[in-house]
Amino acid sequence: MSDPETIERLRSIGWRGDWLPDGGLRLARVVAQHRAGYELHDGQTLFGAQPDGRYLKRGIDAGERPVVGDFVEVSDGKPPHIVNVLPRRTVLSRAAAGERYERQLIATNIDYVLVLTGLDGDFNPARIERYLSLTEDSGAQPVVLLSKLDTRDDADAQIAALRARLPADVPIHPLNGKDPASVALLARYLGPGDSAVLVGSSGAGKSTLTNTLLGTATMATAEVRSHDSRGRHTTTHRALLQLPSGGCMIDTPGMRELKLTGEENLDLFADIEALAEACRFADCGHGSEPGCAVQVALDNGELAPGRWRNYLKLHDEREEQAATLEARLRKQRGGRPIERPHGHRGQRERD
Repeated sequence: MSDPETIERLRSIGWRGDWLPDGGLRLARVVAQHRAGYELHDGQTLFGAQPDGRYLKRGIDAGERPVVGDFVEVSDGKPPHIVNVLPRRTVLSRAAAGERYERQLIATNIDYVLVLTGLDGDFNPARIERYLSLTEDSGAQPVVLLSKLDTRDDADAQIAALRARLPADVPIHPLNGKDPASVALLARYLGPGDSAVLVGSSGAGKSTLTNTLLGTATMATAEVRSHDSRGRHTTTHRALLQLPSGGCMIDTPGMRELKLTGEENLDLFADIEALAEACRFADCGHGSEPGCAVQVALDNGELAPGRWRNYLKLHDEREEQAATLEARLRKQRGGRPIERPHGHRGQRERD
């Protein structure tokens, strides 16, 4: 169905299609989720809604429930009800904290994942690599933002070291989140119809940056601790905000635990995997074996020890999570074997 007026209105909240679903139901986007229900926006009006009963059933996969960023079909009523979640074009997720395996959706239908890290004590390249690993299969473009540029005299050295560690196609932008002129460079990611999600640890400056983008002090901010540059959770829930630039941004609370889902490819470390394939022995443990290309790269400085350690940590975590996910899916299928869910590089090549 085509309705140019409705489509144009929906574009202001990130709608990308030139069509509308058949059925005549009201279309809106989830902008916030609370215990009492959801906040939706249809491009003109902000209103509350409740989920349809099927989304409240026990045992339902959490990924099937509406989340911030979703476009949903809504039936009229008092209150309105979300009756259908439209197919998601991109999904950013992580494994939820705790022993039980459960996928937690962070945001959907986004074009960019803005990974914000402070250049103060918050600066941690290994954590940035973890964020980028989670972003790989989301379908969205990762963008690294380095805040608090005004607090460091040696920022150039930090930025250069990070640039050498990350793939060339990952943009890195140092900025001062309080300065509108500095933040103006983000306009390329937040234009009309664009949607981005802002992620980072508490105290990185997410709320400060959001306020600058909004042009008003909408989000609460707080000082960070002096000894480790960590902050309190001033953002308490995910919220989709419409920006004066025409784009939409989902602000998120600081995430202290970033567990892999088990479906990551770790393409971020393609250079390390290429080195491993060049080893003399196929089963090389990359320790003291003769002809180990990884050890040669470590010795001659081609591969940084910190990056190698982080790769091993993420690789092992990914494998553990993948095994847990596979066991869960096998149980759901009554013990029948399943195809391994995450796309290993070799599997992609065979496909």
